[in-house]
Amino acid sequence: MKIANRPDIADPRNARSFSFTACAYDPGEGAATLAYRFDEGVELVERITFPHAPWPPEASRQAAFQNALEILHLVAGISYYKSGLTSEIHYRNPQSAAGLGEFLNRLYIDGLAEFGYVNQLDVAGRVRFPALPDFDEMSGSKPSSLLLPERALVAMGGGKDSLVGLDLVQKAGIEVLPICIGESSLIRDTVKSTGLPLLQIRRELAPELKLMNQAGAWNGHVPVTAINSAILLCAAVLYGFRYVIFSNERSADEVTLVTEDGREINHQFSKSSSFESAFRTVIASRVSPDIEYFSVLRPFSELGIVRHFSGMKKYHAVYSSCNRNFHLDGSRLEGRWCLDCPKCRFAALSLALFLSPAEVSKIQGGDLLDVPAQVDGFRALCRLGRDKPFECVGEAGESRAALAALGRRKEWSGHAVVRALLPELGRVEIPSMSELLQPADRHFIPAELLNRLGLAGTSHADS
Repeated sequence: MKIANRPDIADPRNARSFSFTACAYDPGEGAATLAYRFDEGVELVERITFPHAPWPPEASRQAAFQNALEILHLVAGISYYKSGLTSEIHYRNPQSAAGLGEFLNRLYIDGLAEFGYVNQLDVAGRVRFPALPDFDEMSGSKPSSLLLPERALVAMGGGKDSLVGLDLVQKAGIEVLPICIGESSLIRDTVKSTGLPLLQIRRELAPELKLMNQAGAWNGHVPVTAINSAILLCAAVLYGFRYVIFSNERSADEVTLVTEDGREINHQFSKSSSFESAFRTVIASRVSPDIEYFSVLRPFSELGIVRHFSGMKKYHAVYSSCNRNFHLDGSRLEGRWCLDCPKCRFAALSLALFLSPAEVSKIQGGDLLDVPAQVDGFRALCRLGRDKPFECVGEAGESRAALAALGRRKEWSGHAVVRALLPELGRVEIPSMSELLQPADRHFIPAELLNRLGLAGTSHADS
């Protein structure tokens, strides 16, 4: 079957193979191009623009950037591969994928697990990246030391997590540059309120992908944090930054649901500590051991992060956790909160622990905890006879603990959602609030930064 008005584009669901055809960088334009193809069809070319990017003068950094670009090419390909899910995968340049077969298999299988579940597709039965020798064996070289300055690219969203992460890194005395992927005006406005500049990387998907989706190609959730991580890795080498810092909390490790046949599906796989660990290994073995990629919020629960954010009053009016704000082509909301999604509900529930009803309503533009029609949505957050939603929200135990605490507070106990769900908490386990608010040990924050971040009592996940 051909796509209407584009006879050169075939339905990728009928393709036999998917190929990583080429990747290149134009230093004059600061633009990277990533190319892919199903069978012998039209080439799908993505463009990523790094504004005002200097071309590194050192040969070692140029080589490191090329390696980082090849990793980005392989990771970003998931946005296209999912359209056809072919069982054959080819590399035009096999050396670019040397030693990465296991990493890529896991990224594509676990990163597309939700996609497969929703579309009723056996992703694990289709994804087969060819096994290749290690990089140093194929290339005859090892990654070089880059001697990058101690400064950090801090990934920004428009929500509380990245603001708290940025605040912690700044207080540690590290020079920072906020960075984001896409054209979000909300992220731009949020970062403007910090008084810092924002580096916005432009990502333009191949236009043919939209045509394929409109014609019925498989579509759905992809592990976008993995793609953004690979883009920021390239940026760190280009602009000269030692630290690539995300603000992914420990709740990202919680499985969203377990299928009837026992498969675990995590909506936040590419925000999880397992992905973080795997990507750190790829960076050290393929790009440079001098680049530190980590999440500064990994030791903290969502509630611990909200406790910190509740005191950051100047950001309360400008941030939003509602995902309808965040798309490559901009917001799909008129305001900052839709007030009818899992992210808005969890924000209301967690903020209520530390703020008054009037303060929460001022932030969100409404009082979700007092809307009877929202009860079932909050029930899912607490996993009370409902699956946890496919969204970046806190652990079910955190939602239960927060709801139980609100039931003991006069200003919240009479709210419709609290009244309706409090009796249901008697049949489930509720974690200790003090334990939830205590930093955990599993993180990858470099040892030299722990004291400066106030985390001296915690330990590295690899230790």
